[in-house]
Amino acid sequence: MEVSFFVLASFMTLSSAQLTVNVKNKGGDLIQESIQADVAQDLIHLQFQKPDGTLISLLIDFKSEVQIFKALVLGEEERGQSQYQVMCFITKFTKSEFISSDAMSKLRQKNPGTIRNPEEDKGQEHIFMDLQIDLKESSKFSKHIYNTCMEAQDSTYIRESDIRALSKGNNYTYNSLLSATKPLTIQKMPHCHDMTNAWKPCTCQFEICLGWYPCGLKYCKGRDSVGKVVSFRCGIKTCRKCRTFDFFVKQKQLCLWDEP
Repeated sequence: MEVSFFVLASFMTLSSAQLTVNVKNKGGDLIQESIQADVAQDLIHLQFQKPDGTLISLLIDFKSEVQIFKALVLGEEERGQSQYQVMCFITKFTKSEFISSDAMSKLRQKNPGTIRNPEEDKGQEHIFMDLQIDLKESSKFSKHIYNTCMEAQDSTYIRESDIRALSKGNNYTYNSLLSATKPLTIQKMPHCHDMTNAWKPCTCQFEICLGWYPCGLKYCKGRDSVGKVVSFRCGIKTCRKCRTFDFFVKQKQLCLWDEP
Protein backbone atom coordinates (compact mmCIF):
# COMPACT_ATOMS: atom_id res chain seq x y z
CA MET A 1 0.00 0.00 0.00
CA GLU A 2 1.24 3.49 -0.80
CA VAL A 3 0.57 4.64 2.74
CA SER A 4 3.62 2.65 3.85
CA PHE A 5 5.87 4.53 1.43
CA PHE A 6 4.67 8.11 1.82
CA VAL A 7 4.10 10.25 4.89
CA LEU A 8 2.36 13.58 5.31
CA ALA A 9 4.71 15.69 7.38
CA SER A 10 2.22 18.16 8.81
CA PHE A 11 4.93 19.93 10.79
CA MET A 12 6.66 21.10 7.62
CA THR A 13 6.05 24.71 6.60
CA LEU A 14 7.83 24.84 3.25
CA SER A 15 6.04 26.86 0.56
CA SER A 16 7.20 24.44 -2.13
CA ALA A 17 8.51 20.89 -2.31
CA GLN A 18 9.48 18.39 -4.99
CA LEU A 19 8.86 14.66 -5.21
CA THR A 20 10.54 12.29 -7.69
CA VAL A 21 8.70 9.06 -8.46
CA ASN A 22 9.67 6.06 -10.58
CA VAL A 23 6.79 4.46 -12.49
CA LYS A 24 6.41 2.13 -15.49
CA ASN A 25 4.32 3.18 -18.48
CA LYS A 26 1.92 0.94 -20.43
CA GLY A 27 4.79 -0.46 -22.49
CA GLY A 28 6.87 -1.34 -19.44
CA ASP A 29 9.37 1.52 -19.84
CA LEU A 30 10.59 3.19 -16.65
CA ILE A 31 9.49 6.83 -16.37
CA GLN A 32 10.69 9.27 -13.74
CA GLU A 33 8.07 11.83 -12.73
CA SER A 34 8.87 15.06 -10.95
CA ILE A 35 6.01 16.59 -8.95
CA GLN A 36 6.41 20.01 -7.36
CA ALA A 37 3.99 21.99 -5.23
CA ASP A 38 3.92 25.76 -4.83
CA VAL A 39 1.70 26.62 -1.88
CA ALA A 40 2.15 30.38 -2.24
CA GLN A 41 0.63 30.37 -5.75
CA ASP A 42 -1.53 27.27 -5.14
CA LEU A 43 0.01 25.33 -8.03
CA ILE A 44 1.19 21.81 -8.71
CA HIS A 45 3.62 21.05 -11.52
CA LEU A 46 4.18 17.49 -12.79
CA GLN A 47 6.76 16.68 -15.46
CA PHE A 48 8.29 13.63 -17.14
CA GLN A 49 10.05 12.61 -20.33
CA LYS A 50 8.78 9.79 -22.53
CA PRO A 51 11.21 7.21 -23.97
CA ASP A 52 11.04 8.92 -27.41
CA GLY A 53 12.24 12.19 -25.87
CA THR A 54 8.82 13.92 -25.73
CA LEU A 55 8.62 16.18 -22.68
CA ILE A 56 5.24 16.20 -20.92
CA SER A 57 4.26 18.68 -18.22
CA LEU A 58 1.09 19.36 -16.29
CA LEU A 59 0.43 22.59 -14.43
CA ILE A 60 -2.58 22.61 -12.09
CA ASP A 61 -3.86 26.06 -11.16
CA PHE A 62 -6.13 25.49 -8.18
CA LYS A 63 -7.23 29.13 -7.97
CA SER A 64 -8.52 29.21 -11.55
CA GLU A 65 -9.58 25.54 -11.55
CA VAL A 66 -7.61 25.00 -14.76
CA GLN A 67 -5.05 22.40 -15.71
CA ILE A 68 -2.54 22.92 -18.50
CA PHE A 69 -1.15 19.90 -20.33
CA LYS A 70 1.94 20.74 -22.35
CA ALA A 71 3.76 18.49 -24.80
CA LEU A 72 7.11 19.26 -26.39
CA VAL A 73 7.61 16.79 -29.25
CA LEU A 74 11.00 16.41 -30.89
CA GLY A 75 10.93 16.81 -34.66
CA GLU A 76 11.89 14.18 -37.21
CA GLU A 77 14.42 16.08 -39.31
CA GLU A 78 14.65 13.29 -41.88
CA ARG A 79 10.94 13.86 -42.56
CA GLY A 80 11.22 17.62 -42.92
CA GLN A 81 10.18 18.69 -39.40
CA SER A 82 11.78 21.46 -37.38
CA GLN A 83 13.65 20.75 -34.16
CA TYR A 84 10.51 20.48 -32.02
CA GLN A 85 6.88 21.52 -31.70
CA VAL A 86 4.83 22.46 -28.65
CA MET A 87 1.15 21.88 -27.93
CA CYS A 88 -0.96 22.91 -24.95
CA PHE A 89 -4.30 21.45 -23.92
CA ILE A 90 -6.35 23.41 -21.38
CA THR A 91 -9.09 21.65 -19.41
CA LYS A 92 -11.35 22.38 -16.45
CA PHE A 93 -9.89 21.00 -13.22
CA THR A 94 -11.94 19.41 -10.47
CA LYS A 95 -10.23 19.81 -7.11
CA SER A 96 -11.07 16.27 -6.05
CA GLU A 97 -8.88 14.91 -8.88
CA PHE A 98 -5.59 15.71 -7.14
CA ILE A 99 -4.46 16.37 -3.58
CA SER A 100 -4.11 20.05 -2.66
CA SER A 101 -0.86 21.95 -3.14
CA ASP A 102 -0.60 22.25 0.64
CA ALA A 103 -0.88 18.47 1.14
CA MET A 104 1.51 17.87 -1.75
CA SER A 105 4.13 20.16 -0.21
CA LYS A 106 4.05 18.07 2.97
CA LEU A 107 4.44 14.73 1.23
CA ARG A 108 7.70 12.92 1.98
CA GLN A 109 8.89 9.73 0.29
CA LYS A 110 10.59 7.03 2.38
CA ASN A 111 12.04 4.92 -0.45
CA PRO A 112 12.73 7.17 -3.46
CA GLY A 113 14.26 4.41 -5.60
CA THR A 114 11.19 2.16 -5.51
CA ILE A 115 9.07 1.69 -8.65
CA ARG A 116 5.54 2.83 -7.78
CA ASN A 117 2.29 1.19 -8.84
CA PRO A 118 -0.93 3.24 -8.67
CA GLU A 119 -3.78 1.85 -6.59
CA GLU A 120 -6.50 2.83 -9.06
CA ASP A 121 -6.56 3.02 -12.85
CA LYS A 122 -9.01 5.73 -13.92
CA GLY A 123 -8.93 4.55 -17.52
CA GLN A 124 -8.93 6.61 -20.70
CA GLU A 125 -10.68 9.90 -21.44
CA HIS A 126 -11.18 11.09 -25.03
CA ILE A 127 -11.25 14.88 -25.34
CA PHE A 128 -12.17 16.82 -28.49
CA MET A 129 -10.46 20.22 -28.47
CA ASP A 130 -12.74 22.30 -30.68
CA LEU A 131 -11.36 25.77 -29.88
CA GLN A 132 -7.98 27.47 -30.11
CA ILE A 133 -7.01 29.98 -27.41
CA ASP A 134 -5.61 33.39 -28.28
CA LEU A 135 -2.62 33.52 -25.93
CA LYS A 136 -2.92 37.30 -25.65
CA GLU A 137 -6.31 36.73 -24.00
CA SER A 138 -5.39 33.56 -22.12
CA SER A 139 -5.23 35.27 -18.71
CA LYS A 140 -9.03 35.15 -18.71
CA PHE A 141 -8.63 31.42 -18.05
CA SER A 142 -5.41 31.42 -16.01
CA LYS A 143 -2.53 33.84 -15.65
CA HIS A 144 -0.13 30.91 -16.05
CA ILE A 145 -1.17 29.86 -19.56
CA TYR A 146 0.81 32.50 -21.45
CA ASN A 147 4.20 31.78 -19.88
CA THR A 148 3.64 28.03 -20.01
CA CYS A 149 2.46 27.95 -23.62
CA MET A 150 4.26 30.87 -25.25
CA GLU A 151 5.86 28.48 -27.75
CA ALA A 152 2.41 27.16 -28.72
CA GLN A 153 1.01 30.35 -30.23
CA ASP A 154 -1.13 28.47 -32.77
CA SER A 155 -1.48 25.20 -30.87
CA THR A 156 -3.08 25.98 -27.50
CA TYR A 157 -6.48 24.31 -27.33
CA ILE A 158 -9.58 24.13 -25.16
CA ARG A 159 -13.08 22.68 -25.60
CA GLU A 160 -16.31 24.64 -25.55
CA SER A 161 -17.84 22.53 -22.76
CA ASP A 162 -14.95 23.47 -20.45
CA ILE A 163 -15.44 27.15 -21.23
CA ARG A 164 -19.08 26.80 -20.24
CA ALA A 165 -18.09 25.10 -16.96
CA LEU A 166 -15.35 27.63 -16.19
CA SER A 167 -17.65 30.60 -16.75
CA LYS A 168 -19.77 29.55 -13.78
CA GLY A 169 -17.01 30.27 -11.29
CA ASN A 170 -14.98 32.82 -13.23
CA ASN A 171 -14.76 36.60 -13.19
CA TYR A 172 -15.52 36.47 -16.92
CA THR A 173 -18.79 35.50 -18.57
CA TYR A 174 -19.17 32.67 -21.04
CA ASN A 175 -19.22 35.10 -23.98
CA SER A 176 -16.12 36.86 -22.72
CA LEU A 177 -14.22 33.59 -22.40
CA LEU A 178 -15.43 32.44 -25.78
CA SER A 179 -14.18 35.69 -27.35
CA ALA A 180 -10.65 34.68 -26.29
CA THR A 181 -10.82 31.69 -28.64
CA LYS A 182 -11.51 30.84 -32.24
CA PRO A 183 -13.46 27.79 -33.47
CA LEU A 184 -11.79 24.88 -35.21
CA THR A 185 -13.37 22.66 -37.86
CA ILE A 186 -12.36 19.48 -36.06
CA GLN A 187 -15.62 17.65 -36.64
CA LYS A 188 -15.37 18.01 -40.43
CA MET A 189 -11.72 17.09 -40.80
CA PRO A 190 -10.45 13.58 -41.58
CA HIS A 191 -8.10 11.99 -39.07
CA CYS A 192 -4.43 12.42 -39.84
CA HIS A 193 -3.79 8.67 -39.63
CA ASP A 194 -6.23 8.17 -42.53
CA MET A 195 -4.44 10.61 -44.85
CA THR A 196 -1.52 10.16 -47.22
CA ASN A 197 -0.98 13.83 -48.18
CA ALA A 198 1.35 15.32 -45.54
CA TRP A 199 0.44 18.92 -46.41
CA LYS A 200 -3.33 18.93 -45.93
CA PRO A 201 -5.19 19.80 -42.68
CA CYS A 202 -6.53 17.01 -40.50
CA THR A 203 -7.57 16.01 -36.99
CA CYS A 204 -4.58 14.88 -34.96
CA GLN A 205 -4.55 12.66 -31.87
CA PHE A 206 -2.11 12.85 -28.98
CA GLU A 207 -2.14 10.76 -25.82
CA ILE A 208 -0.91 11.87 -22.40
CA CYS A 209 -0.80 9.26 -19.64
CA LEU A 210 -0.08 10.13 -16.03
CA GLY A 211 1.23 6.83 -14.74
CA TRP A 212 1.17 7.80 -11.08
CA TYR A 213 -0.17 10.77 -9.16
CA PRO A 214 -1.64 11.43 -5.69
CA CYS A 215 -5.37 11.63 -6.34
CA GLY A 216 -6.63 11.73 -2.76
CA LEU A 217 -5.82 11.56 0.93
CA LYS A 218 -6.19 8.63 3.28
CA TYR A 219 -7.44 9.06 6.83
CA CYS A 220 -6.73 6.96 9.89
CA LYS A 221 -8.42 6.92 13.27
CA GLY A 222 -6.69 7.33 16.60
CA ARG A 223 -7.13 8.85 20.02
CA ASP A 224 -6.06 12.26 21.19
CA SER A 225 -4.48 13.13 24.54
CA VAL A 226 -7.80 12.82 26.37
CA GLY A 227 -8.77 9.56 24.72
CA LYS A 228 -11.22 10.96 22.19
CA VAL A 229 -11.35 9.17 18.81
CA VAL A 230 -10.07 11.50 16.08
CA SER A 231 -9.47 11.22 12.32
CA PHE A 232 -6.14 12.34 10.88
CA ARG A 233 -4.41 12.30 7.49
CA CYS A 234 -2.03 9.38 7.31
CA GLY A 235 -1.22 8.81 3.66
CA ILE A 236 -2.32 9.17 0.06
CA LYS A 237 -4.36 7.36 -2.55
CA THR A 238 -2.63 7.06 -5.93
CA CYS A 239 -4.12 6.87 -9.43
CA ARG A 240 -3.27 6.48 -13.09
CA LYS A 241 -5.15 8.15 -15.96
CA CYS A 242 -4.72 8.54 -19.71
CA ARG A 243 -6.20 11.21 -21.96
CA THR A 244 -6.38 11.25 -25.74
CA PHE A 245 -6.71 14.72 -27.24
CA ASP A 246 -8.19 15.29 -30.71
CA PHE A 247 -7.26 18.65 -32.23
CA PHE A 248 -6.90 20.46 -35.55
CA VAL A 249 -3.56 20.81 -37.35
CA LYS A 250 -2.92 22.78 -40.53
CA GLN A 251 -1.12 19.85 -42.11
CA LYS A 252 -0.42 16.20 -41.37
CA GLN A 253 3.28 17.10 -41.27
CA LEU A 254 2.57 18.46 -37.77
CA CYS A 255 1.18 15.12 -36.62
CA LEU A 256 3.63 12.48 -37.85
CA TRP A 257 3.28 10.36 -34.69
CA ASP A 258 -0.42 9.70 -35.42
CA GLU A 259 0.00 6.91 -37.91
CA PRO A 260 -1.39 3.36 -38.17
